[in-house]
Amino acid sequence: MNTKGSKAGRIIITVFLSLLVIVFLFPIFFIALNSFKGKFFISDNPFALPTSETFSGVTNYVTGLGLTGFASAVGWSFFITIASVIVIVFFSAMTAYFITRVKSRWTSALYYMFVFSMIVPFQMVMFPTVKIADILHLSNPLGMVLLYLGFGSGLSVFLFAGFVKAIPLEIEEAAYIDGCNPLQNYFHVVMPILKPTAITVAILNTMWVWNDYLLPYLVIGLSTKYKTIPVVIQMLVGSNGNRDMGAMMAMLVLAIVPIIVFYLFAQKYIIEGVVAGAVKG
Repeated sequence: MNTKGSKAGRIIITVFLSLLVIVFLFPIFFIALNSFKGKFFISDNPFALPTSETFSGVTNYVTGLGLTGFASAVGWSFFITIASVIVIVFFSAMTAYFITRVKSRWTSALYYMFVFSMIVPFQMVMFPTVKIADILHLSNPLGMVLLYLGFGSGLSVFLFAGFVKAIPLEIEEAAYIDGCNPLQNYFHVVMPILKPTAITVAILNTMWVWNDYLLPYLVIGLSTKYKTIPVVIQMLVGSNGNRDMGAMMAMLVLAIVPIIVFYLFAQKYIIEGVVAGAVKG
């Protein structure tokens, strides 16, 4: 074996991955850095470290919280995100199990409809969605949960269906022989096996719903009390284009922190889900 060549390869890969880490972390560092600078100094020299002249302490955070109603937005974002993820995981898993185990033209057509929904750009259905949401009075947190179920079920059903196909039928047949009915078989036998995929689906949808701006903005808008964090942050941009960059950076930091903490806590489950799916497949 050429140990020198393999060592050089590892060094190159390490350097390359380190550069990628820097590239991906730099925007977060940039936002955090400027959240502690006065708003008039951010545009002049955005990449400079705060000095005694430019450092503003927590002024930007206090200003942002006072202008936007950020605390209320955090509550609604948590509610919409948690409720949407629970609904997506619960119904997508059941749908994927049904269309995988029940073989017919209709279940096949339903599966391909879910797959097709993954490749349809949101811009194509944006205006019809807003119109239907207005007609059905979905401009509220519960309505947002229903809409996220519709938009998030495509990828979720696809992931669940791929995993369900790998579950041996013999396991379910043994459960039926032991006296389980279909519901008991699903919740006590199939769902525990689906746990790695369920966690992966939950993580992916949590990061999507929490950071989503366009759908809440179009459906809920700026004039209601149900505004989410991305919508509230956008309100810092004035009608004539003026913006408080300091307060905006501070609110972005507060918006990023929960999802970073969540991701750091849950990243091992993503890896476990991918590995489990690969082994079973």
